[in-house]
Amino acid sequence: MNEIKAIEAEQMKSELDQFKVGDTVKVHFKIVEGKTERVQIYEGLVIAMKNSKVGKTFTVRKISYGVGVERVFPLHSPRIVKVEVVRPGKVRRAKLYYIREKIGKGAKIKELIIKKKGKGAHVPVTAAASDQE
Repeated sequence: MNEIKAIEAEQMKSELDQFKVGDTVKVHFKIVEGKTERVQIYEGLVIAMKNSKVGKTFTVRKISYGVGVERVFPLHSPRIVKVEVVRPGKVRRAKLYYIREKIGKGAKIKELIIKKKGKGAHVPVTAAASDQE
């Protein structure tokens, strides 16, 4: 049993891209054509994540020439170069299979807007600031 766990640990990627269900992503993966290798980009919506550890997969759906196309990618595959988040999504479900029946604007996912903390952030008025006036 320890040998199997050692092989699984060896195959797992140490650096994983952070994305979740509902995000629109670009998956960069290697395609082997004869002797040449190239990187192809598949952009779409992550509608599901399944399993755990080495067997973890995610399903990406895109519309190609008016037809919905889904592709399942193994997360720890050596063929996946990187997963780039184009637009974070705001969803309340773990599986977005209902998107398959939606068409056009109905198939849109709300964008997750992340508030940035920094110099432009609102600063509350304190008693010391009101004395200066």
